[in-house]
Amino acid sequence: MAQRLSLLATLGTATAALGACTPAGEVPEERGQTAVYQGVSTILLDRDLVSFNLAMTGAKDRADVEAYGRCAAAQYALDQGFGFARHVRTIVTKKGRTWYGDAVYLISSSLPQGLRAMDAEAMASECAELGIPGR
Repeated sequence: MAQRLSLLATLGTATAALGACTPAGEVPEERGQTAVYQGVSTILLDRDLVSFNLAMTGAKDRADVEAYGRCAAAQYALDQGFGFARHVRTIVTKKGRTWYGDAVYLISSSLPQGLRAMDAEAMASECAELGIPGR
């Protein structure tokens, strides 16, 4: 009986250690790694509907990629003479160390309805303070 308990304890420890391993092919992000914004490609889907395809390394998680998309949308809206944008959707993927985002926003001159509407000028200012480029 004591041997069984010892074996179970050993297996439990081994299982916990294996659970902490990184899946094959993935390299863990270095702590404190600086975000590198690799650029944004803009695709006009309709006269006021825009897709922003972007890439970055050094993101902590998908929220960093979504923030980059917001900043791109805010800057684009301002560049086009619009004051507002509303988030439609963002798809985030990761391949190796590079994160990719496909963010879609509706841009407009007046505040659009919806919970995900943003003031482009205020957002662009916040992005500048955070060091997140809009392009």
